[in-house]
This record gives sequence, C-alpha cells and structure tokens, in this order.
Amino acid sequence: MTQRTQYAAPADESTNPSLVPTPPGALLSRGVSIKGSVKFLNEMRIDGEVEGSIDSAGTLTLGEHSVIRGEIRTKAVKVRGAIEGNVFVTDRCELQAGSTLRGDIEAPRLMVDENVTFVGRAKVGAGASSAQKTPSHKR
Repeated sequence: MTQRTQYAAPADESTNPSLVPTPPGALLSRGVSIKGSVKFLNEMRIDGEVEGSIDSAGTLTLGEHSVIRGEIRTKAVKVRGAIEGNVFVTDRCELQAGSTLRGDIEAPRLMVDENVTFVGRAKVGAGASSAQKTPSHKR
C-alpha cells in the first residue's frame, strides 16, 4: 500500500486578512502559566500568566488576557492586562485602556490611557530609572 502526502498550498496573506504576521520575539500564549523568573533578550509578548519576576533589557508587551504577579524590570512595557507588582523601566511604560496595575512604577516616561486602573505610586522623569542603574563606586 502506497501512502501519498499532499501538502496544502501556502495561504496568500493578501487575500486572507485574518492572517496577521507574528511580530518578532517570544510569545507566552493565553492559557499558559509560569511560576518563576522570565528572562528574554529583545521582545516578548505575554498573553498568559506569570507568577514571579520578569527581567530584560528589551520590550515587553502584555496582552489583554495577561496576568502578572511579580516585579517587572525592562527597557519598555506596554500593558493591556493586569499586573500585581512593581514596574521598573529604563525607557517607557504604557498603561493602555482596560489595563490594571496594583503596584508602583518607576519610569522616565509614562503614558496612561483612559479606562486604566492604577493603584500605587509613580516616579516619573529623568531620575526615575535610578533603581535600574548600578552604583559607580562602592563605599
């Protein structure tokens, strides 16, 4: 008995608008849960749950279904989900419509949309990212 494998023709993105190219970087999908530290280099999108710290010199995007319980330290973060913990960024923090943050923010730049829940303190400006920097000398 001979088995023949037939391959489907590749989809044409121009005729199928539901096919959206995936942005570069790592993805933690909805329904996935991690306990522990998450570290990445350039970009990451999280739509699942993380209980623990997130640490990177890159950009973090939190989708609307994301739930983060722990500290975030990144270059930049865009939030559409929920965070229970402190956020430290060296460039920009965006709290987009529908997001929730229960914790403190330290960021040189902070953007907050309407319909955001933020319970905590914000330290914004040039000196705000001092928690990220290491001391130049020890005593």
